[in-house]
Amino acid sequence: MLVVHATFPVDPDSRERALDLVRDLAEQSRAEEGIIDYQVATDAEDETVFRFFEQYEDEAAFGAHAESDHFGEFEAALPELLAGEPQVTRFDVSDASEVDL
Repeated sequence: MLVVHATFPVDPDSRERALDLVRDLAEQSRAEEGIIDYQVATDAEDETVFRFFEQYEDEAAFGAHAESDHFGEFEAALPELLAGEPQVTRFDVSDASEVDL
């Protein structure tokens, strides 16, 4: 399994447009084969920061997502939306289990 955590700070004036693009990206991404989970949330302390949590079955699913039209549309819009550098971290996971709270 491959997990990606990404943080995108957007310009406050572009937040609504970014929110529309993020919602569309997440909805279409969840329908892709090989995506286990694809979640986007706004930061609890800064509503102009979007946090992505993505889980893929394998490298092929991740690659297909990166080549999808909806990801390309989002990526093309980023220069107009960003208020800082995105941070993206990839995790290659060999084992995962639920934690009882």
